[in-house]
Amino acid sequence: MSAPGQPALSFVIPLYHSASTIGPLVKEIEALRIEGGFEVILVNDGSRDGTWAACQQLLREAKVPLTIVNHSRNYGEHNAVLTGYRQARGAYVVNLDDDGQNPPAEAVRLWEHARSRGLDAVFGHYARKEHSTWRNLGSWFTNRVTDWVLDKPRGFYLSSFRCVSALVARAAAEHTGPFPYIDGLILQVTQNLGSLEVRHEIRQAGRSGYTLRRLLRLWLSTFVNFSVMPLRLATVLGFVMAVLGLAGLGVVVYWRLTNRGPAFGWGSLMAALLVFSGTQLVILGLLGEYVGRMFLAVNRRPQSVVREVARGGPV
Repeated sequence: MSAPGQPALSFVIPLYHSASTIGPLVKEIEALRIEGGFEVILVNDGSRDGTWAACQQLLREAKVPLTIVNHSRNYGEHNAVLTGYRQARGAYVVNLDDDGQNPPAEAVRLWEHARSRGLDAVFGHYARKEHSTWRNLGSWFTNRVTDWVLDKPRGFYLSSFRCVSALVARAAAEHTGPFPYIDGLILQVTQNLGSLEVRHEIRQAGRSGYTLRRLLRLWLSTFVNFSVMPLRLATVLGFVMAVLGLAGLGVVVYWRLTNRGPAFGWGSLMAALLVFSGTQLVILGLLGEYVGRMFLAVNRRPQSVVREVARGGPV
């Protein structure tokens, strides 16, 4: 139930090069009828086109409570969503893409599903995703990884189209690290989850802001930020290689004592060195990733910096 003066729902929309798409999307949201009222929060994540000017124009024309936030540079989608969470006042908060692939009417369905069942978070899943093949493959792989590195029901689909309660949004927004992963933050707060099949539309215009580099960065945040599983895997790998090395040494000694086996020389020695050196580099790389992220966190690398916030529309 919403508190007095609190809107029932907040729409949080991270923007990146969205000058041509955000206007129609906001107009579509304004046409919705939601019991208890709603607000819209737009977070411009360092776009270098006319996105901020489009946001300012929407603010002047707003028919619903509208907040626009301007990041000082591009920080990434998850960072922008957390900025939106900090501005949201709704009893529930739903975040959706800036390109029309998540229809606002489907966002309302997520909210109704969460409210009617008393859920803390509802994730949309798709019968058909209108993404490129490599993007869909990346999403599938990330969800398989999260099955065993995050504390969530096995096979539960995590998507960027989600509705969360104000409790969950506030708790997630308290995270100040530079590499946030929102689904991991949500799962640290609650396991009262739900899922709902929703439509996924064809992108209105432009290209996805998720390049392969950004997807790899997100995957690392999933894999490293919320689990010590990589360190455990490195430990197991090192132990297995050590056991195999000792077994191989035993076989070599036996062959030498019995004058059997192939000739031993430079080739076999270098092969062994490559195997063990490769294993050590993998383990050192994982350790380095953890140490690097700790270094950035200790040095307070900002998660995001807000240049400007403006509000408009009817109260």
